[in-house]
Amino acid sequence: MKPKILISDRINDKGIEILNKISDTDIITGLNEEDLIKKIPAYDALIVRSETKVTKAIIDAGSNLKVIGRAGVGVDNIDIQSATSKGIAVVNSPTGNTIAAAEHAFALMLSLSRRIPEANQTMKEGKWNRSSFMGAQIQDKTLGVIGLGKVGVEVVKRANAFGMKILGYDPYISNELANSLSVNLVELDEIYKNSDFITLHIPLLESTKGLIGLNELKKMKPTTQIINAARGGLIDEDALYEALANNIISGAAVDVFVDEPTQNQKLVDLPNLVSTPHLGASTSEAQVEVALEVVQEVLDVLDGKFAKSTVNLPFLPDEAQKVLTPYFKTAELLGEIITQLSEGQFKSLKIIYNGDLSQYDTNTLKSSVLVGLLNASSDEKVNIISAPFIAQNRGLHIIEEKNPSSDLFSSVLSLELTTEKGQFSISGVNIENETHIVKVNDRSLDFTPYTPYLLFIENLDRPGTIGKVGTVAGEYDINIAFMTVGRNAPRDTAIMIVGIDDAPNTEVIESMRKIKNIVSVKGVSLNIS
Repeated sequence: MKPKILISDRINDKGIEILNKISDTDIITGLNEEDLIKKIPAYDALIVRSETKVTKAIIDAGSNLKVIGRAGVGVDNIDIQSATSKGIAVVNSPTGNTIAAAEHAFALMLSLSRRIPEANQTMKEGKWNRSSFMGAQIQDKTLGVIGLGKVGVEVVKRANAFGMKILGYDPYISNELANSLSVNLVELDEIYKNSDFITLHIPLLESTKGLIGLNELKKMKPTTQIINAARGGLIDEDALYEALANNIISGAAVDVFVDEPTQNQKLVDLPNLVSTPHLGASTSEAQVEVALEVVQEVLDVLDGKFAKSTVNLPFLPDEAQKVLTPYFKTAELLGEIITQLSEGQFKSLKIIYNGDLSQYDTNTLKSSVLVGLLNASSDEKVNIISAPFIAQNRGLHIIEEKNPSSDLFSSVLSLELTTEKGQFSISGVNIENETHIVKVNDRSLDFTPYTPYLLFIENLDRPGTIGKVGTVAGEYDINIAFMTVGRNAPRDTAIMIVGIDDAPNTEVIESMRKIKNIVSVKGVSLNIS
């Protein structure tokens, strides 16, 4: 019997052609919630774009529903939690627009270097100002690529074809893969100082919001040109305006804005800015690929397979669920924290399962760790299905170790991240569905990371140090929710964990670093939900 599939938002005809061959497919657009509640019980799968809102009520009514497919990346219009609780897979199509996005970023760079938009406008005005538009060739120029996920790598391939020198920043890509792409991996400051062009291909997170501000722009050469076709908010728009208006850098090209449609007309009107209205995925080919990708994902699920781009959790046997499910969030939190505590280029990650965890297939736990680890650095949407593929594509060396014994707890999950600058470790347990961090860099402690921001402060264990940290926080109106200290011996080097409600800026961090007996201060932002 053929599966029944409902398409409630129009997708490309090539995807529909495939579905028609192997399923009973209905295309009914413009349905409201009440309409969908009535129709959905008859269907095994639902495919949407962004117009249809797949609510809990619709999902509850989908008694035969096995999979919901989103033709595109974002799944904000789908109640993921309700779908997961019903055992319904949610899949999307995160790679269909990769080439389109990479080509658009490159087109923006060429437009900047040859001043094409300005010249085009004067031609339309009946002018022939050939001498006014002296450009620059990109061959032999240095391109700085921030983020080497799928889109970033495609940009690199095109830059190599144009004879450019490439600097890359991405802590979670192996040197071997970088070398194969002719990319020289460097720190961000080196990209800012030495690049003729800079292009961004990273996600917008709390840690990457405003990544490039006025300080970073001032580090660049006056001839540098910057391209953002990734996410609005990666570049501080006010800072970019100041840098362009005062010739701190020579030009910029922007496809994405903080608010869309953008109201920042003063930025758009600058003569040395090229702007487009979020056209990165706007090619007919990309729309075909998005449709084909989501169709294949839906069909894989209906065929009893795990789809590569499943957004929610796969099925686990009951006995494994009882032990492993509480640790999914713990694993993601540990990965999220350790990636922000570490410094230097990634070498390897060891995941250690102690106690009851070691008795089961831990692939899903490993994926959860990688989700936390990679989400801060990948321009792709990372989930527990895609995480291993992304890690493999980046050449990451992952080691797993299982120990049946556990001293104090029934289960302990530990991570050891090795970079070129040293080793960083963290251990956590789950008690009554709550994550407890019980060790950081070999110092025992116990805290629950329930605040959106944490400060990890390494300090000499001396009287008055904790009080001074609190004083600095008060001076900057930073509210402290909790504070805990781990140490191995009195007056030894200790680690202080401070949970705070407010994002610490660079000035706060620097002020704390200046306190006597403070060795280091690192801020960590968490995706608390």
